[in-house]
Amino acid sequence: MLKKAFLFFVLIVVIVGGLAAAYASQIRMLIAAGESMVPPPESVSTVEAVQQKWRRSVSAVGSVVAVQGVMVSPEIPGKVVSFSFESGECVEAGQVLVELDASTERAQLKSAESSFRLAQISLDRSRELLARDAVAKSDFDAAEAQAQQAEAQVENLRAVLAKKTIRAPFSGRLGIRQVNLGQFVGSGAPIVSIQSIDPVFVDFYVPQQRLASVKEGYEVEVKSDLQTEVLRGSVSAVAAEIDEATRNARVRASLPSPDGILRPGMFVRVRVYEPVEAEVTAIPVTSVVYAPYGNSVFVVEENEAGATIARQRFVRLGEVRGDYVQVLQGVNSGEQIVSNGAFKLRNNAKVKVDNSSNPEIQLDPKPSEA
Repeated sequence: MLKKAFLFFVLIVVIVGGLAAAYASQIRMLIAAGESMVPPPESVSTVEAVQQKWRRSVSAVGSVVAVQGVMVSPEIPGKVVSFSFESGECVEAGQVLVELDASTERAQLKSAESSFRLAQISLDRSRELLARDAVAKSDFDAAEAQAQQAEAQVENLRAVLAKKTIRAPFSGRLGIRQVNLGQFVGSGAPIVSIQSIDPVFVDFYVPQQRLASVKEGYEVEVKSDLQTEVLRGSVSAVAAEIDEATRNARVRASLPSPDGILRPGMFVRVRVYEPVEAEVTAIPVTSVVYAPYGNSVFVVEENEAGATIARQRFVRLGEVRGDYVQVLQGVNSGEQIVSNGAFKLRNNAKVKVDNSSNPEIQLDPKPSEA
């Protein structure tokens, strides 16, 4: 009985050992196949890192400010009796906007003019009598003072009447009317805003370390979300002080706004250009692999075996211009850079270069080409 059990145990050990040997052989074959298998090269597009001349610039975001802009308000209270404008229309300087009720002032003016004429007649008579020594000098002085007071009263009422007619202080575009016909408005009550729309100012802030790159007269390019073309102007003023909280300096540019495309308060993107050009190394923006630990590009080279590979290099980037980005460190002019397909590469990966479908790279691309 023991002999049979022993033989059965030996048989089981032989079977299990054979299965283990066969399984180990299969694993060794798979490992050898994996080591001998070479992945196919990745298909990529390449471009040459080029040397270009760029004018140094400072970019910022700014706000459009009207050269002249006010809220039209009455100086004296009154009831609105007529309007001479529509909300949103353009008006000329001096154009009548609103008429306030001035019936009381007109009546007072007629009375004051009559008093002035009477005082003037009395003054002329006193002057004639004084010439013949028929009246005392004090009586003549009293008549003259009375005539001056009457004239001043007339001028005062005329000024009040003029203020009852509210006119546009300058040429510009009106906002939305804020009063209604028949409404009584007090002194300083808002009636309608008026803003000059061409030219305009653009205010923006520049860090103190870039302040040397922004001076009066430098060219400025401004672009908003409402326009496809940039508007060009120039720096008109740089603030004399630096904001202690932000360490930024306020800069103001002036530029034309054709058709009023730039409105006061609008958000715009600003770029200030220095007049001197500098040599830079530029590559396409699509070449850069952005990562939290550092940005990198892949440079196409040949290894010792003559295979085409892509080596990863970490780079330090500068300004972005159109489809290009400036490389401050990491790439030299003339090197072949992977422009499309860099996201699927690893360091020293074999690549196959195919530039048949490379898009055109431009410094100033148009939206239709972007």
